[in-house]
Amino acid sequence: MTTTVPGHNGLPHTADDRPWADSTLPTSERVEALLARLTLPEKVAQLSSTWEDIEADGPEVAPGSNHFGRVGDLDEVARHGLGQLTRPYGTLPRPALEHARLLAERQRQVTAQSRFGIPAMAHDECLTGFTAYGATIYPTSLGMAATFDPALIRRVGEAIGNDMAEAGVHQGLAPVVDVIRDYRWGRCEETFGEDPYLVGELAEAYVLGVQSAGVVATLKHFAGYSASMGGRNHAPVRIGRRELFDVVLPPFERLVAAGVGSVMNSYAEIDGEAPAASEWLLTAVLRDQWGFEGTVVSDYWSLPFLVNAHRVASDLPAAGALALRAGMDVELPDQRGFGEALVGSVERGQVEESVVDRAVRRVLRQKIELGLLDSDWDPRPPALRAGALDLDKAEHRRLAHAVARSSAALLTNDGTLPLPAAGRIALIGPCADDVRTMFGCYSFPNHVLADREDLGNGVEATSLRTALITELPDVEWSFTQGCPIRDEDRSGIRAAVEAAAAADVSVLVVGDKAGMFGIGTSGEGCDVEDLRLPGVQEELVEAVLGTGKPVVLVVSSGRPYAVGRTASSAAAMVQVFLPGEEGGRAVAELLSGTANFSGKLPVQIPASHGGQPYTYLHPPLGDRQSWLSNLDPSPAFPFGHGLSYTTFGIDRLTVDHEQVPTDGQFTVSVRVRNTGGVQGAETVQLYAVDPVAQVTRPVRSLLAFAKIHLEPGEQATVRFHVHTDRLAFTGLDGHRIVEAGEILLYAGSSSLDTPAQGAVVLVGEERDARVVRHHTVPVTVQRK
Repeated sequence: MTTTVPGHNGLPHTADDRPWADSTLPTSERVEALLARLTLPEKVAQLSSTWEDIEADGPEVAPGSNHFGRVGDLDEVARHGLGQLTRPYGTLPRPALEHARLLAERQRQVTAQSRFGIPAMAHDECLTGFTAYGATIYPTSLGMAATFDPALIRRVGEAIGNDMAEAGVHQGLAPVVDVIRDYRWGRCEETFGEDPYLVGELAEAYVLGVQSAGVVATLKHFAGYSASMGGRNHAPVRIGRRELFDVVLPPFERLVAAGVGSVMNSYAEIDGEAPAASEWLLTAVLRDQWGFEGTVVSDYWSLPFLVNAHRVASDLPAAGALALRAGMDVELPDQRGFGEALVGSVERGQVEESVVDRAVRRVLRQKIELGLLDSDWDPRPPALRAGALDLDKAEHRRLAHAVARSSAALLTNDGTLPLPAAGRIALIGPCADDVRTMFGCYSFPNHVLADREDLGNGVEATSLRTALITELPDVEWSFTQGCPIRDEDRSGIRAAVEAAAAADVSVLVVGDKAGMFGIGTSGEGCDVEDLRLPGVQEELVEAVLGTGKPVVLVVSSGRPYAVGRTASSAAAMVQVFLPGEEGGRAVAELLSGTANFSGKLPVQIPASHGGQPYTYLHPPLGDRQSWLSNLDPSPAFPFGHGLSYTTFGIDRLTVDHEQVPTDGQFTVSVRVRNTGGVQGAETVQLYAVDPVAQVTRPVRSLLAFAKIHLEPGEQATVRFHVHTDRLAFTGLDGHRIVEAGEILLYAGSSSLDTPAQGAVVLVGEERDARVVRHHTVPVTVQRK
């Protein structure tokens, strides 16, 4: 008997006529079988997308969303099929199951209009969790990085991926693997910090977690975005190839090696070249050099920006042609440079159809790998078939809580923390009783509902004020805001000073409220001129500290602010990076002593508002040169810093070989001890210094790290198994090398607190390291 399946307009097709739907065949055969049947408009349709829910008069949730609006109705834009459906959950506040129902309807329409019934992929944002109304809001990526705990962040990726898969979403637009180069940049909160190894470790954990659920992760923004001039969003990038390859690109390279499914271009030009039209970046580096086999998707409206922002294309057809030839596969969020414009360019002979075929192969391969072309594919998301979709599950809230608690960094403490269980405590500050100050700019409330307070947050979230009252019920609490987040309203500062003066101790909570394009003080398009706290918050801090009473300063922000000069006045200082829906409870537990601090700084805390030279990863001339300049760039708190309610000792660094070949490996062993009276976790950090090299090298760079939980009196030996690939850099000839010479090794609790020291000598010929095989440093731990 011949099996039949429904075809276009309900006409039956035999299975033999649809080999691309046969899951027993090799993927390449299925791709070629379908590609051979597609007409040019049908091929181009697979490279295009549409954003059905966008509102021209709604919040600006992407650069230009209010300007561009919708490109057309689904029956028109998907008449030949469709590559992707844009943000079916992350645009409007609907109940989750209603989103699922609408997604199923749209998929039915797309497949009905496609001659071969090809479904669309659905993509959505997922930086701090699935960006959907009612979905769990985790700490920002910068907060995740402060955990220094890849295993924990992999669990976050798994949870987010599972939620998206359940909702019928196939691709998540995260993680951001840009390495911070300037703290003034508004998108610092979206990154994993200022060190490429830390970024790579956490991002790989996140990607493997998301993709374990069958959802494609997307690296962004390729490449150089975070180095924009003046820290300004979309500004030009003026960095050399050496900084690009040694600092900016390593996280992308290792994630390609780990099997990430998609890459998104950067908006910012690099030395005059727009990444969306850069064949060198999108093909020569990404595919030819690194071997990437996934899809390249455009950041939203990158193709129109080639015309009106970069001015490298005269019109949209020219922009589409440039991007496609460069290596772009899918245009998001709609179809302006691809779509009909691209069909016309091919028909006029301006673009070769073979270049279209190259991109279509990649798209079809991804759809096949996701099961979208299998004969039993169902347009209904799994949750719709089950009749329920809970996007804020209890176990995910517990996970968000664990991440928030692990991400808080204790910067100083004179013994005032933990807070007393009784007495008078004044809680002061604009971030103390506003839960949205704990959310990142890509959380649904701050991303979509910034002007819709009436809709709430979609999730349960407890402010720090409420959490502290619950945590310490015998305390006599008072609360005053002091000042707003950003408005220059000083009328409440006097009341704050009076409250602090009357209290035994004050908790002063300042920082950011994230948003988009100037609505917030942190987030996309929310850049700053310097690193002062927003509004008049610095005046509030100075006034409260001026009382002379003990003050615990808590900074909840999306970037590091220059609060270091308060270190000598504050009784204790805590840094959190927008800790999510469970942030209030987590920080309250830490302040009360119910839980212990273990977070480490993934960025430095500057001492001055100028913040020079911005990150710890700088060459010798970036250090203080008192005889050359009156400016002191030393940080108030270094990269990797973070205290605990217990104390630790790190010593006995040994290296198993005095000499190793330039293509060899060595093991560094370090002892870590809990020398205090309570359980705690210390992150042992291993740094390398190349004292003499053919080009200038960083004064210190993170080689590896390991977070170790220890009981009082317990000790462990941590062994870092280092391949010399980790010591590669771009030499004078512009190629990555490993050269012979001495490497100094330092281990400790931060980049500037490294009491354990050693060295290893690399011997032999200079090695070509253009292809890195060992991106990570395996760690083993032996407890005693």
